[in-house]
Amino acid sequence: MMEQSRRTEQVLLVQRLKRLIVSFVFCLPMSLLGLLLMLLLIYNSFSVFSLHLVPIPPIQSTLSPTHLQILHHQTSTSSSVSDSSLLLVVKETSLGFIQKQNVSSTRTERKTRRFKRRTELTPAITQRLQVKPRQRFKTRVKSFLSESSCESLFFMTWISSIESFGDRERFTIESLFKFHPNSCLILVSNSFDCDRGTLILKPFTDKGLKVLPIKPDFAYIFKDTSAEKWFERLKKGTLSPGVIPLEQNLSNILRLVLLYKYGGIYLDTDVIILKSLSNLHNVIGAQTVDPVTKKWSRLNNAVLIFDKNHPLLKRFIDEFSRTFNGNKWGHNGPYLVSRVIARIKISSSSDLGFSVLPPSTFYPVDWTRIKGFYRAPTNESDAWLRKRLTHLRKNTFAVHLWNRESKKLRIEEGSIIHQLMSHSCIFCNSSSLHLS
Repeated sequence: MMEQSRRTEQVLLVQRLKRLIVSFVFCLPMSLLGLLLMLLLIYNSFSVFSLHLVPIPPIQSTLSPTHLQILHHQTSTSSSVSDSSLLLVVKETSLGFIQKQNVSSTRTERKTRRFKRRTELTPAITQRLQVKPRQRFKTRVKSFLSESSCESLFFMTWISSIESFGDRERFTIESLFKFHPNSCLILVSNSFDCDRGTLILKPFTDKGLKVLPIKPDFAYIFKDTSAEKWFERLKKGTLSPGVIPLEQNLSNILRLVLLYKYGGIYLDTDVIILKSLSNLHNVIGAQTVDPVTKKWSRLNNAVLIFDKNHPLLKRFIDEFSRTFNGNKWGHNGPYLVSRVIARIKISSSSDLGFSVLPPSTFYPVDWTRIKGFYRAPTNESDAWLRKRLTHLRKNTFAVHLWNRESKKLRIEEGSIIHQLMSHSCIFCNSSSLHLS
């Protein structure tokens, strides 16, 4: 009974205390009451709208060390653009927009890749072009020519690896010396001017045939021609080599300048010589003829025979340097000689002293039909094959084999190519060049 009485007293005491507090609050001035309410609101705002900040880990750069180095070397303008892009990545990553980070990084990488192509072009090309010759090109060529009695001077270029120089390429040299045993061959090549190259050519030198493998000194070879400025632009990176292999276009310009400075005969390495070229002077061969007009429609530069300092060669070199395009196949080669001569009037060709020979001279078979030359005769094709061989032996000086189309073809026994090689070989008994 007494315990219940105590609880009742406590409840009454609490109620009196609440009424006292409420009376006290309402007795306060309105300004002080407003201040209390404002403080209460501020406290509640911190509780409800507070930010829970999680430490942000460092952003891992998506740029490679090479790209970072390239960015470091950009101009102030390009750097500001890249820096803005990177800043955008930091801001948006902190908010969780990973997709936008990827977009921004991709844009940055695109810019760095474009800049990398421009800045790294020079060392890549310089490394390939500035191969230190074993000796000075000028000295070695002069010594070779003075010590040799050359009835004809031949040039070939091989700018690829020595491993890719096979039996069919060697046979071009074999057929050359078959009909020009007292001639000299200068093989301009970075890869052949070594002990292994000497070993490959040893069967020819052992027979007393005169061949010089030599690394090109491009600066010396191109000097005092329009190709000199072209070469300088290429080394500095102000001229793009394009998507066509640079070696191919180097061969295109080398053959022109070598003939211009020395004179002689240039041959591609996919040619079989069928008879002596010694009586041909200042000639280029037509590849195709228009069936209606009977005039040539395209020329080719796989076989070129010109005197030293010939004016047509200078026009070829100037055209190469002025209109170089490394993205179009043939633009700096067959199409180049075709468009230069197409601009020359018929009356002027005799003034310049050159002749365009018919396709039967060097290009008796089109690249689309070269497969037929590698096939063995059948009962149906035997008569055609014999007639074709008779025509070749009468009218053709050399056969261009269109290596891009024929390099994987098997030379079948009795085929046109087989019989032509049998006619043009030097090492006929020991060589396996006839059949693949």
